Amino acid sequence: MRYKIRLSYDGSAFCGWQIQNNARTVQGDLENALGTLLGSPVQVVGAGRTDSEVNAVNYIAHFDAPENVSIDAEHLCYKLNAILPREISVAEVAATGDEFHARFDARSREYHYFIHFRKDPFCEKYSYRMRYPLDIVKMNKAAELLLGEKDFSCFEKVGGNNTTSICTITEAFWSTYRPTHCDLTGAPYEEGDYIVFRIKANRFLRNMVRAIVGSLIEVGSGKREPQWISEVIASGSRSKAGTSVPGKALFFTGAVYEEDVK
Repeated sequence: MRYKIRLSYDGSAFCGWQIQNNARTVQGDLENALGTLLGSPVQVVGAGRTDSEVNAVNYIAHFDAPENVSIDAEHLCYKLNAILPREISVAEVAATGDEFHARFDARSREYHYFIHFRKDPFCEKYSYRMRYPLDIVKMNKAAELLLGEKDFSCFEKVGGNNTTSICTITEAFWSTYRPTHCDLTGAPYEEGDYIVFRIKANRFLRNMVRAIVGSLIEVGSGKREPQWISEVIASGSRSKAGTSVPGKALFFTGAVYEEDVK
């Protein structure tokens, strides 16, 4: 029987989701935990690959139970949280159809990237501090040029093994936000101190979001005009785009499946 897992993880402790030789990964820790609890090797398939240090909330994965192993999903969820490291939290384990596939069945995926301008020790671990102002209006004009079905090879990490670099981006925009800790603790806050970039697409290439954010920062800092993003996309060259931003401030925030929109 196939089971779906909904989990969240702090990516700072891992070299990404996907299993690698001689590196700690989320998939590796999860497979080891399931193998220990079920008494047999288990392969876990995730909704998508996340880079080193990238975080995830409500990430979906699936696995097939070993033959002749009976699973109490609620109890398994409890036991997983008991033995998994503190950086991984499992919110749900549930039986699903044998045809369900966490990666191939996802209709869309969404990421958020956080930036702060005020020195804030409570954001430092999960947000990227900028030491100069950014023009959000210009960045949003540039972000609009990302929308639609395009070849995004210009934002793909060199050496990626994707069969195609074509993706369809349906949402891409910046907005300001007020961190919860400012309300709860009275920490200093001014409008515009914290911004977040939201992007949704049917699929993403390796390093794509971090390269897009780095390119939009080029626009926001005044080094480039918004139209430059279209030129970068048309070039198809990674060297034409901006520098990738740190992974610590990037969050995979969910995947949408057919069953979610019925």
